[in-house]
Amino acid sequence: MDIRDNVNHSDPTIAGVLEAALYVEDLDFSTRFYRELFGFEQEIYNEFISVLRVAPAQVFILFPHAVASQPARTSSPAGIVNGIIPAHGVTSGRMHIAFAISEPEKTFWKQRLAERNIVIEGEVAWNRGGCSLYFRDPDDHLVELVTPGLWSNY
Repeated sequence: MDIRDNVNHSDPTIAGVLEAALYVEDLDFSTRFYRELFGFEQEIYNEFISVLRVAPAQVFILFPHAVASQPARTSSPAGIVNGIIPAHGVTSGRMHIAFAISEPEKTFWKQRLAERNIVIEGEVAWNRGGCSLYFRDPDDHLVELVTPGLWSNY
């Protein structure tokens, strides 16, 4: 029996993953790293949070470790952000995030990483045809760039 057999198709569905987050030591430095490497546009930035637009309806959030164990008060002059983000808990250790790329862009990304002296720690060819490139960000988080063919749905 497949878990999908128990799904009631009249129930509301999840449209996708809206955001992913990592915790970093230096919010400014990490924000620059991701913006310069990937060209992500800044959505929100203050001392408690950095929100970067990845793709339509997808954002990548960086939080400083210093605020992870306490609620973060957020506000902006334009009123875009106003409220308290609950404490996320203690955040330590390395995390992982993967970004989707197209197969034809794999060579471009290898060159871009090399130009920035970012070492590719691993390259995996998946049995469905996808390929993953692994490297580290400034906080030693494992970042993955993956082409279609990793999962049955990608």
